[in-house]
Amino acid sequence: MPFLTDEFKEKAARLCAKYPRKDAALIPLLLELQKEKGFVAEDAMDALAKFLELPYARVKGVVTFYTMFNREPVGKYHLQVCRNISCHMAGAPDILAHLKGKLGIAEGETTRDGLFTLSTVECLGACGAAPVMQVNDDYFESLTVEKLNTVLDDLKHGRLRARGL
Repeated sequence: MPFLTDEFKEKAARLCAKYPRKDAALIPLLLELQKEKGFVAEDAMDALAKFLELPYARVKGVVTFYTMFNREPVGKYHLQVCRNISCHMAGAPDILAHLKGKLGIAEGETTRDGLFTLSTVECLGACGAAPVMQVNDDYFESLTVEKLNTVLDDLKHGRLRARGL
C-alpha cells in the first residue's frame, strides 16, 4: 500500500507550488497526511521525507515537536487538556482528574469504544480563558466540571460535533 496516495501527491504538488521551496510546505503536508488517517505513521513520515527530498530526521523532528500531530490512532474525539501554568492554576488538574475518572482512561489512552482519547498539551494559547481543553479543532474554555460533563454528554450523544479528525 502506498503511503502517499496519488490524490495526496496532487495536493502536495499544488501546495508546494505556493512556497519558494517545497520543504516550506512540510507542516501543511503533515496536516494533510493526518487528515487522511487521523495520525502520521512512521512510514508516512519516511515517504513524505523522500517526496520533499528531506532527511527523515527533519520530518520526524517536526512531528515529535508539535503536539498537534498524532503519532498513533486517536479516538473520534481527541481531548487535549492544557497543562501550562495559567490553566494549572485555574483548575486543569481537577479537569484532568475528572476526565480520567469519568472516561476510565489515563493520559495517552483511548476509551474502549474508540470515542475519546485523552492527552495533555503544554499550551493552547488561551490563558485568559483557563482552564482550556481542545477537542479535535475546537476549544472549550473556562471549564468547570459541570461544563465538562455537558461537553462529554453532548459529544457522546451527537448533540455536539467537534471538527477535525
